[in-house]
Amino acid sequence: MSDGQADFTLHPISFDELKGWKDDDPSSLFEVMDACRKHIAVKPYRTGSLGLTAADLSALLDKARTTDISDAASAHRFFEENCQPFLIRKSDGKPGFVTAFYEPEIAVSAVPDEVYRFPFYRRPEDLIDLDDSNRPADIDPYYAFGRLADGRISAYPDRQMIDEGFLDGRGLEIAWAKSKVDVFFVHVQGAARLRYPDGTIGRITYAAKAGHPFSAVGKLLIERGEIDRSRISMQSIRAWLNAHPEQVDEVLWHNRSYIFFREAEVEGIEAGPIAAAKVPLLAGRSLAVDRLIHTFGFPFFIRSESLTHLDDGKPFARLMLALDTGSAIVGPARGDIFTGSGDEAGEQAGTVRNDADFVILIPNDAAERFL
Repeated sequence: MSDGQADFTLHPISFDELKGWKDDDPSSLFEVMDACRKHIAVKPYRTGSLGLTAADLSALLDKARTTDISDAASAHRFFEENCQPFLIRKSDGKPGFVTAFYEPEIAVSAVPDEVYRFPFYRRPEDLIDLDDSNRPADIDPYYAFGRLADGRISAYPDRQMIDEGFLDGRGLEIAWAKSKVDVFFVHVQGAARLRYPDGTIGRITYAAKAGHPFSAVGKLLIERGEIDRSRISMQSIRAWLNAHPEQVDEVLWHNRSYIFFREAEVEGIEAGPIAAAKVPLLAGRSLAVDRLIHTFGFPFFIRSESLTHLDDGKPFARLMLALDTGSAIVGPARGDIFTGSGDEAGEQAGTVRNDADFVILIPNDAAERFL
């Protein structure tokens, strides 16, 4: 099958072939699975090009709700009895690839001053969703958003134009941060906790984007010879930007993509942020995937021999749920692991860039279509 960008096949395997499966404890997923069940009863998730639907998932989620899951063994038994694993094989022979993301905590102010100068913006009223019914011929099909002004649809201004004042005076600011670099990395993560001077905690999460493709600034710095490919990470990029303040704008503007936010519930702040699947993310168990291919809510077993710092030196091998997406997450075997909230989670996430095997667990009835 083809996703329009990379051909791939689904290769059926047994649970016995899943290295690390018996050592994993996926029992914590069942609470999140029930949240997905409640959501799709109201609004089903969009079907990806793989063809798996929310209806294919519903029976599994219903059964999970009525099954007594008390430990790892009972969780294993549930998936082994109700799902067929499929290894995702890319036709180019290359392995899958994982990175990681987290929810930063950023010091902000509700009003700007000489310290707090860089805003997080709400979605502008002139930003509209694009699809095949309204996208002008001169706008690339990639663009899911555009600008409607005076009855005409065009591409929305990019990061540079917005930084230079395109949205000034429209009252869209949620809060102001101290650092343009901090704001940029919140855009990359898609959510943040906001800590105000009086100790109040707020929360923002993704609402929309300007529409332009994501361009990795790390790749730019590698190509310029500024950071060696083997050293690239969120931490090394931040360090380089801090050491070259006169080049910050130029480098950040290379990524024309711009993210808009909405204020999110802070009740239950200890829970993860609510992302694209509209359920709270669970640290270490939530995966961002390419939503053009995959459908939210489906389980994936991810194994990476080289990713060891998340599990005390052992290879990463966990069952996860597809609950989010991102501009940089493109392809059938490409994922972003949610590591949690705060600085420690950021330290963990920033250095994840690892080859990985992607195995999707498909409910038995739907699996027959792929055998």
